[in-house]
Amino acid sequence: MIHVFFGERAVSKVPGISKDLPLLAIKRAAVIGGGTMGGGITMNYANAGIPVLFKEVTQEALDKGLAIIQKNYASTVAKGRLTQQQMDERMARIEPTLTYDKFGEADVITEAVFEDMKLKKVIFAELDKVAKPDAILASNTSTLNIDEIASATKRPESVIGHHYFSPANVMRVIEIVRGKASSPTVIASSMALAKGLKKVGILVGNCRGFVGNRMVHLYQREAQFLLEEGATVEQVDGVLYEFGMAMGPMAVGDLAGLDVGWRIRKEHRHLEQPGVRVPLVADQLCEMGRYGQKTGAGWYKYEPGSRTPVADPLVQKTIDESVAKAGIKQRKISNDEILERTLYSLINEGASILGEGIALRAVDIDMLYILGYGFPAARGGPMWYADTVGLKRCTTRRANSKNNSATCGPPRRY
Repeated sequence: MIHVFFGERAVSKVPGISKDLPLLAIKRAAVIGGGTMGGGITMNYANAGIPVLFKEVTQEALDKGLAIIQKNYASTVAKGRLTQQQMDERMARIEPTLTYDKFGEADVITEAVFEDMKLKKVIFAELDKVAKPDAILASNTSTLNIDEIASATKRPESVIGHHYFSPANVMRVIEIVRGKASSPTVIASSMALAKGLKKVGILVGNCRGFVGNRMVHLYQREAQFLLEEGATVEQVDGVLYEFGMAMGPMAVGDLAGLDVGWRIRKEHRHLEQPGVRVPLVADQLCEMGRYGQKTGAGWYKYEPGSRTPVADPLVQKTIDESVAKAGIKQRKISNDEILERTLYSLINEGASILGEGIALRAVDIDMLYILGYGFPAARGGPMWYADTVGLKRCTTRRANSKNNSATCGPPRRY
């Protein structure tokens, strides 16, 4: 916990960025996309006293996004954590729009649309025409190449990643992704903006999934391999929850939306290497319309109005049929194996990220996982925990796993 206390302060210090560097003043903001992420990001600005444009492409989508924001604020008022006057003041700072007419007034513009590279490049090309010269152009992408997004503009030095975590108005961390051309001023101003929004900004490099999602993809994939080899959904989630994670990997998928990962996998399918083992069931659940809590079914079932997961025999049937077709022999899997294979997948990918310089320091990874992914603070974060286990144990157990690095393939880079 001492490591975590000092770690939250350490991540704000960026090597090579002078404290005396002039920062861009953020007095007005704009957000593109009225979905879950866009709405949450908009609330962050309104909460910080910053007027914000809230853009969607249709009146129906705009009204829906505003209604969700209003509902979130009303819930906070009902709990006594906000007064009605404060809610009204924050709603008044949000200006809905269907056009780019006032975007030239914004000091920071955040794109928060679907994980679709073509769509994002179209939007950034439009922003290049309407944004003022010194505006920060930020993408909330969780996996896509910031440099490719920046290539749609004539000002790649202004483009940077502001990856918020869901729900964006609640989670305290922003993964700030520097592109190869992102200027020191834009980086420093983004870090200062995070602090102004009462968030912890953590600077990372540009690769597929950056730091957080690049690691979590390996963690969740290993969890799914365990399901295919004989563990149950409830067993895997239960083991990780008992370890101290806020939620198990399958429950997290249901909360975030299984369709998000599905969309990402389809976007990156051309990058996958032939012969690399991939999970069999997650895409099938999405094809069945089971996106998680939002649809009332994913890895679990959910009763109307409830977030409590309920085991679903249909999921186990889908797993059994898939592994039988693939010729995978199932067996009894111990809790220890579940814990080691999932955590060591996470840890070894973190080590690769450090080796490549994508993360500045081990503590950056630790804080990102504690604040963004529910890793237990009392265990210090994944890299601190790895040091308590020991290098030999982590690497030996991982190498002996049936799903070792040779099976899983090399780190995912652009």
